[in-house]
Amino acid sequence: MNVSTNVTNIGCTSRAAALAKPGSQHMMHRFTIRAIAALSALLLTAGARVDAQPPAAARVFSGAPAASWIAPPGVPPDSFTVFHARREFEMSERPSRFVVHVSADNRYRLYVNGELVSSGPQRSDVDHWRYETVDLAPRLRVGRNVIAALVWNWGAASRPVAQHAWRTGFLLQGDGAAEAALVNSGEGWRLRIDSAYAPLRPVPGQISGYYASPPGDAIDAARMPWGWEALDYRDDDWFIVPAGASPAVVGRLRLRALAGSAGTGVVSGWQLQPRDLPPMEETVQRIARVRRATGIAASDGFLRGNADLVVPARTKATLLLDQGHTTNAYLVLETSGGAGSTVAITHAEALVDARGQKGHRDSVEGRTLRGARDLIRPAGERRRFQTLYWRPYRYVQLDVETGDEPLRIHDLHGIFTGYPFQQRGSFASDQKWIDTVWAMNWNGARIGAFETYMDTPYYEQLQYVGDTRIQALISLYVGGDDRLVRQAITHFDDSRIPEGITASRYPSALVQLIAPFSLIHVAMVHDFHMHRDDPAYVRRMLPGARTILDWYGRHVDSTGMLGPMPYWNYLDWARGWRLGVAPGADDGHSAAISLLYAYALQRAAALEADVGAPGMGDAYRARADSIVRTTRARAWDATRGLFRDRAASDVAAATFSQQTNVLAILTDAVPAAERKAVMTRVVTDTTLTQATYYFGWYVLEALRQSGLAEQYLDHLAPWRKMVALGLTSTPENPEPTRSDSHAWSAHPNYGLLATVLGVRPGTRGFRTVVVAPALGSLQRAQGRVPHPRGDVDVALERVGSRGVRARITLPAGVTGTFEWNGRRVPLRAGMQEITQ
Repeated sequence: MNVSTNVTNIGCTSRAAALAKPGSQHMMHRFTIRAIAALSALLLTAGARVDAQPPAAARVFSGAPAASWIAPPGVPPDSFTVFHARREFEMSERPSRFVVHVSADNRYRLYVNGELVSSGPQRSDVDHWRYETVDLAPRLRVGRNVIAALVWNWGAASRPVAQHAWRTGFLLQGDGAAEAALVNSGEGWRLRIDSAYAPLRPVPGQISGYYASPPGDAIDAARMPWGWEALDYRDDDWFIVPAGASPAVVGRLRLRALAGSAGTGVVSGWQLQPRDLPPMEETVQRIARVRRATGIAASDGFLRGNADLVVPARTKATLLLDQGHTTNAYLVLETSGGAGSTVAITHAEALVDARGQKGHRDSVEGRTLRGARDLIRPAGERRRFQTLYWRPYRYVQLDVETGDEPLRIHDLHGIFTGYPFQQRGSFASDQKWIDTVWAMNWNGARIGAFETYMDTPYYEQLQYVGDTRIQALISLYVGGDDRLVRQAITHFDDSRIPEGITASRYPSALVQLIAPFSLIHVAMVHDFHMHRDDPAYVRRMLPGARTILDWYGRHVDSTGMLGPMPYWNYLDWARGWRLGVAPGADDGHSAAISLLYAYALQRAAALEADVGAPGMGDAYRARADSIVRTTRARAWDATRGLFRDRAASDVAAATFSQQTNVLAILTDAVPAAERKAVMTRVVTDTTLTQATYYFGWYVLEALRQSGLAEQYLDHLAPWRKMVALGLTSTPENPEPTRSDSHAWSAHPNYGLLATVLGVRPGTRGFRTVVVAPALGSLQRAQGRVPHPRGDVDVALERVGSRGVRARITLPAGVTGTFEWNGRRVPLRAGMQEITQ
């Protein structure tokens, strides 16, 4: 048995290199070696040619001896595989520091002496593969120690669409010579395939709509090497990685050298970068209650972990459990007995009636649960099962079938996981209904964020540009944490194809191109520029923004508007628009898409003026003005006092939409004197194509830009209806909706702070603050907005019919302006009271 099929050496690079590699007809991955580490040797398939000689004495991480990527022998590169890796070692004294770097493909969980210390890697693509850096010293002891890893590859047939992959493997690299000598993955590590696991795709008909999330787990307790992570586990029969397996040519398999060592510029395989996000939160979360039971009488004791649920022999039982709110959690089941039994665990956001309708989310009567599932086969002894990956759910259904032995369920709970946002931002007022809307929105934003933002944690777990712009603003205003925002912007920049535009979503192993989302990416860079003072980072994004705008510029035809546009021209899931495409977007002269192009040009002009090339900014501004003038000339309907959806000369029967007219307002295609009248028609004329919750963010921004921000709260009626339907996170669309968890609909938490409380950047980088409240029907409101230098605190109380008393605190070093009823008052750092 030859381990050479599964061991690859890792080395470092001394310089950056890039290689364009063709993918699909619409996609080319850009391969880049970044600082810190990169592969210096890559395992190829059997019989591959040698393109360069392996490097001599490759080193990584502070000059330590190189580690190897390892996997059990005989593992195919891209099939479903779960394996364990162990390394025992002795220590004569407990170290004060013992730092290692760890990664895997697809994912891993790392234990030291039985305790979990790391989980990852942070999701990215192969060209920017991530590793975690962990100090193991707090978990080490004098004498014998063990590092153990659970590693899995979902495989090409089952892998979630957001998951990139190269081949199955695990890497652990000591940061220095002392650590490397003891624990570097390679020689002496013990490996074992875990045949207890199999992927479990959803049963046909159980999932409504597109499903791109991970499979469930089928787990056979009789096959699992229980206790594999513990120090006292005996691994004598595990495969041992032999000496001399790398870094040279071994057998018929050859290792190709990479740039930086051999200097040939060949780039392939994992290009390693350090993790730049904090570890994800993992917190025990108890399921609230049993809502229904058949085949057995059930109490809630096992959900609290303090009483057993006993399912008698030869029994079929079903229990419906209710978390009480949507969540993301690893499911944990602890059982004993029950040899020959099966436990199916199905999870879903809501129940459905006979017609497949959800109705009130609290209702269970006459409703069933359909969804993805896990399947566990207990084997008699007391065991604790945990899903490989987390599950999104509100409801969980247990279907238990026992054999000749009763099954005891000691415990069932979740371990909540998500990006570790803290709720720094806050909003309170004299209208309490806002509190429930805020809580629903924040829960939706939280469960829509993991190692990337996600459109929906249940169905797709994909980071889309359109969704992410809104999620990023919520993160900045409520969480005050910009790390996930930065990563998302960088991901989209990494996704650009040679033509210049971004992918619609990234990371994604399946390339999808929604061209208008590239324009929103430009706006997202501008959002970041206004809220964070980091010109160097923004400057890095400008080349990508330029390629996007140039791509669109090439599609402006002789009319001065955008002509026929390729790819998917999704703008909003508006009823009557096929696949969410605005009229004219595909075949030419769409007012909405032309104006969205101008919207991106205007923001790019500001970016260039601030941190790029001012001359280019002038050119973008002129181009935007031309698009706006032409669109007004060709699409403005004086009779309706609205913009048509496409140029008047193109169709006999005009159509009108909120989307087109909102973009006209946001790009100043509507003169200032006309905005209130136009916006009033936009929100009152029900014959217009209506915006959905997602595009509602743009509607509410246009409301503010039109001088009608006082109406903001009146437009939150749909969110009050969500609460009335029992929703605990914001849905994708109005009823009937596929997804109950789409954070693009959670934007009122941004609007309450940025429009109602009125806190926005006054200048780039949030260097100054504008506080321009729009209280509407509120008598009192107060809140907090996180700022890079501290917090902005605002407390407001109406005085009479038009006055206000304001108490405002700005962070040290920050100044600003308070605006009320057309008057402006300067603000200084610290607390101040103003009465107008």
